[in-house]
Amino acid sequence: MASKSKSKRARPRAPAGGAVYRVVIRDLVLAARIGVWKREKHVDQRVRVNVEMTAAKPGPLLAEDGHSGRRERIIRYDTVVAGVRRLVAEGHVDLCETLAERVALLCLENRRVRSVRVRVEKLDVYPDAMSVGAEVEHHRAA
Repeated sequence: MASKSKSKRARPRAPAGGAVYRVVIRDLVLAARIGVWKREKHVDQRVRVNVEMTAAKPGPLLAEDGHSGRRERIIRYDTVVAGVRRLVAEGHVDLCETLAERVALLCLENRRVRSVRVRVEKLDVYPDAMSVGAEVEHHRAA
């Protein structure tokens, strides 16, 4: 029996079933109209948005050559960033919780997303605190 050429090594396969991957957006800073106080209604404030999505891994994420990505199988962070920017541009929001909730629901529009965690922080509220804000987390029902 002939042995296989060493140059054609078998690529290890990722486990099937419960395999997941995460897509993250870190420290997206935008100017937003946010806050419950009258002085906050008509002025932009810097907010930082962080998003972490967990998705079912839809088989191999790499093409057969093992180098190029399989874009049709992934969650596109550029789409999520554009959506967050659109939500912020829609106008004033009273609470960080509200904006975080809207971002989470935007992420869950993608059926691949199993869970999402969103943190929205106002950066310039207190001189002795880096930020204040809220975080929400959603899990898709099985």
